Amino acid sequence: MAPARATRSASGALRAQLLLTLAILTFTCDACKKVILHVPSKLDAEKFVGRVNLKECFQSANLIHSSDPDFQILEDGSVYTTNAVLSSEERSFSILLSNTENQEEKKILVLLQHQTKVLKKRHSKEKVLRRAKRRWAPIPCSMQENSLGPFPLFLQQIQSDTAQNYTIFYSIRGPGVDREPKNLFYVERDTGNLFCTRPVDREEYESFELIAFATTPDGYTPELPLPLVIRIEDENDNYPIFTEKTYVFTISENCRVGSTVGQVCATDKDEPDTMHTRLKYSIIEQLPAYPTLFSMHPTTGVITTSSSQLDRELIDKYQLKIKVQDMDGQYFGLQTTSICIINIDDVNDNLPTFTRTSYVASVEENTVDVEILRVTVEDKDLMNTANWRANYTILKGNENENFKIVTDPKTNEGILCVVKPLNYEERQQVDLQIVVVNEAPYSKEASLRSTMSTATVTVNVKNQDEGPECSPRVQTIEIKENVPVGTENKGYKAYDPETRSSSGIRYRRLSDPKDWVRINENTGIVTISKNLDREAEMIRGGIYNITILASDKDGRTCTGTLGIILEDVNDNGPSIPKHTVVICKTVLSPSADIVAIDPDEPINGPPFDFRLENIPDSDIERTWRLTKINDTAARLFYEKDLPFGTYRISVRVADRHGRSLITPLNVLLCDCVTENDCTLRTDARTGGGDVRLGKWAILAILLGIALLFCILFTLVCGGTGAAKQPKVFPDDLAQQNLIVSNTEAPGDDKICSTDGFTTHTVGSSAQGVCGTMGSGVKNGGQESIEMVKGGHQTLESCRGTGHHHTLDSCRGGHVEVDTCRYTYSEWHNFTQPRLGEKVQLCNQDDKHKHAQDYVLTYNYEGKGSVAGSIGCCSERQEEDGLEFLDHLEPKFRTLAEACIKR
Repeated sequence: MAPARATRSASGALRAQLLLTLAILTFTCDACKKVILHVPSKLDAEKFVGRVNLKECFQSANLIHSSDPDFQILEDGSVYTTNAVLSSEERSFSILLSNTENQEEKKILVLLQHQTKVLKKRHSKEKVLRRAKRRWAPIPCSMQENSLGPFPLFLQQIQSDTAQNYTIFYSIRGPGVDREPKNLFYVERDTGNLFCTRPVDREEYESFELIAFATTPDGYTPELPLPLVIRIEDENDNYPIFTEKTYVFTISENCRVGSTVGQVCATDKDEPDTMHTRLKYSIIEQLPAYPTLFSMHPTTGVITTSSSQLDRELIDKYQLKIKVQDMDGQYFGLQTTSICIINIDDVNDNLPTFTRTSYVASVEENTVDVEILRVTVEDKDLMNTANWRANYTILKGNENENFKIVTDPKTNEGILCVVKPLNYEERQQVDLQIVVVNEAPYSKEASLRSTMSTATVTVNVKNQDEGPECSPRVQTIEIKENVPVGTENKGYKAYDPETRSSSGIRYRRLSDPKDWVRINENTGIVTISKNLDREAEMIRGGIYNITILASDKDGRTCTGTLGIILEDVNDNGPSIPKHTVVICKTVLSPSADIVAIDPDEPINGPPFDFRLENIPDSDIERTWRLTKINDTAARLFYEKDLPFGTYRISVRVADRHGRSLITPLNVLLCDCVTENDCTLRTDARTGGGDVRLGKWAILAILLGIALLFCILFTLVCGGTGAAKQPKVFPDDLAQQNLIVSNTEAPGDDKICSTDGFTTHTVGSSAQGVCGTMGSGVKNGGQESIEMVKGGHQTLESCRGTGHHHTLDSCRGGHVEVDTCRYTYSEWHNFTQPRLGEKVQLCNQDDKHKHAQDYVLTYNYEGKGSVAGSIGCCSERQEEDGLEFLDHLEPKFRTLAEACIKR
C-alpha cells in the first residue's frame, strides 16, 4: 500500500508542477483576439493596410514586432506594407507585444482576407445567420479613404431577424445617399448588402451617419430605423505644410548657448493624434556651414543657439534649410522643407580707438568759436548706431574751460574748438588728454578705464598784437560827498597786456549821468566838477558809476567802469514825510502816530528827538503833547477838549548828532472811528480846511436821507387815511413790530394818530401827545407808553434859536419842530434827566402811587386754548386773526406761556 501511495503522491506533484508551468506560460505568452483586415488583391509597398488596437491586448507593451517582414507595425497599431504584396488567398501573420521589464509577452493574430472572398463567405452563410441570430444592430463599419476598389465596394450587410417571418426590403437614407455627396452609398433591397460606389477623401468627409430601414412589401415596418455610422479610415495622403515659406529671425551676437532664436510651425490635414500627423522638425542645411551654431527641437520646432561664437562683424546673416516630416520622422513619412533666415543683431562688443595717439594744433590768442583740430576713430560695430557713434571728452588740461570737443554725426570725428579766448602772456602751450567711448555701454565685462581709448593733443598759442586791457573791468575810489569842487582823486587805469604799462593810453568819459567829474585824458585822474550828493535820486547804495573808454595809439580800445563810493556826512536833518495826521476824537484813546526819516547813513540818523515848536502868541504846549514811541516815531495827544476841526502845529525832529529840521503838520480832529473815515485837506493859503468824508459816512448820509423820505411819505399817507376813515385802529396794525396793548383796568385808552394829532378812543375826550418814543398819557389813574408806526418826531426842547417847546404842551395842536443843531454833550445833558423823569411817571398814577398795570402778578386761571390769552399784549378779539400764535417759534413760546399764566 505504501509504494502505491508514494507513486500516487509523486504523480500528483508532477501534475501540479505541469499545471503551474502551463499557467505561467499562459500568463507570459497569452494570445489576444484575432483581427481580420480586408485588403485588395494587390498591395503596394509602404501602403496602409489597417489599424489594430494594441492597447486592448497589452497596455504596457514597449516592444512591437511583426512575424512577417512584409508588414511593419507602428506604435499606434497602424499596419503598413514594407514590400509589394500580391496574393489572392488568405494570408496571416502575428504581432508580438512584449514588456522588457517584466518579460511579459502577448501576440495578436492578423488575418488578411481578399475583399471578394469575404463577400462570398457572407453570401454563403446568409441563410444560416438569418436563422441563427439578430442582425438589425450591426457594429459601425469603416472604409479606407482613397480606396482603389474594386467598386462598388462591399462594406457590410444589414439584416433583420424579422426576415424569418416576412419578406423584408432594405433601404437607406442620409448624407451620401439622398444628400450630398449623393449616390455614394447604396444597399441591395433584398439582401441588405451595403456598397460604396467611389473613393472618399477623409479630409472632406470624416464619417457618414446613415439611417437604414426594413419594410415589408406592403409597407409594414417591423423594425425601428437603424442609425448606421460609416467611418472613413485616414490614409497618410497629406504632406505637412509650414505656416510660412520663409522665416526671418533676429538674434544678438555673443549671446549665450541655448538662447532662443525663434519657432517654426507646420500643419497636417490628416487625422489628428495619429502617426499621420505626428510631426518632427529638423535642420537639413546651414549656410555658411561652419561652424554649426543652431539646433532645432524635433517636436516644438524651437530653434536655439548651440554655440556662443556668433560674431556679427564676421557673419551678419545665416540661412537654414529646415524640414518637417510626419509619421514621427519615419523614413517613409511625408516631408516638406522651408527656409529660415537668421539675422545677427549688433551689440557694442568693439571699442572705438583713435587712429593716432597724439595730435598737435595751434590757435591765436583772443580768438573764440574756431575749430582747431579733427580726430578720427575706428569702430567695427554697425555704422550709424549707438554702438558705433563716438562720444569724446576732454579728460585733462581744460580746467579753464577754454576748449570743447563735439562729434561730427556724419563722419564720427571729434571736432576740437576754442570757446574761451586764450592769453599768450599767460600760457603759450596747452596739453589736453581726450578719451572716446560709444553712446551705448560696452557689452563685455571690463572696467571703465580699460574700455576708453585716449589720445593727447598739444595746442600751441600764437601771440597777437593786442589793444589796451581794462583789468579789472570795474575799479572804485572813495570820496566824501562834501568835498569842494576841484578836488582831484585817483581815477581809472588800463594796461598794455604785453608791456603791463599804462603809458600811451588815453581816457575819456562815455557815461557821467550827473556830470559830476572830469577825467584827465592822459592819466585817468578824476576831478570833481560839481557838488556831490550821496542822497541824490540816481544814487543806489551810495555808489556813483561812470563809464570810461581807454584807447591806445592804434585806436584799439577797452571799456571799464569807475565806481565812486560817496562817503556819507551828516548833511540832512530828519523830516516827517506825512504832513497831515488825523485824530479820531470819539475813540477810547485819541492820538496820532508820527514817523520821521533821515536819508543819511544810520550812523548820522536815529535815535530822533521830537519836540513841539512854539509859535508866538499860541498855546501849543498846553494844547498838545508828544510822547516817544521808539527811535523813529512819536505819538501826538491833545490836552484840552478841543472842538472838531483843523489845527496847525510844527514839530522839530533832531538826529543823534543834533541836526534838526522843522516839519509843519496839519492835524485833523474828527468825529470818526478809523483814520480812513475822515481825512483833512489843508489849504495853505487861507489856513482853513474842508472835511472829506469816508465811504461809510457818505453811505450813512444817503441812508438817512432815504429814511427821512420814508417817514414823510408815511405821514402824508397816514393823514389822508385818517381823514377818510374814522377807525381807531389801523387795519395793518398786526403787521407792526409791536401790537398795541390795552390795559384791563377801567378807564379810557388813547392812541396817537399817524399825522401827529390826537385821536380819541371810544368814550374819550382827552387828547394825546405823539412822539418818536411814544406818548405819555394820563387817564384814569394810569399811564401807558405806546409805539406807533410812522409817528411824528418831536423834541422836548430846542435851544439856539430862541424857541422853547415841551412835550406836555403839545395838546390840542400840532407840535412844532425846530431844525437846529446841537453838540452831543448839549443833547445828552438835556435829554438824560428828562428821560428818567418820564420813566418814573410811567410807574405812577395821578396820585403818584404805584400803577396797577405797570407791574402785574400773573395767576393761573385754568387751561385754555393752545395760544391762550397774552393779556397786556393785545385785546383783539378772536376774529382779528391771531391764529399764528398757535405756531410760535421756541423763542416766543416762553412769552406766550407767561401771558397764559397771567
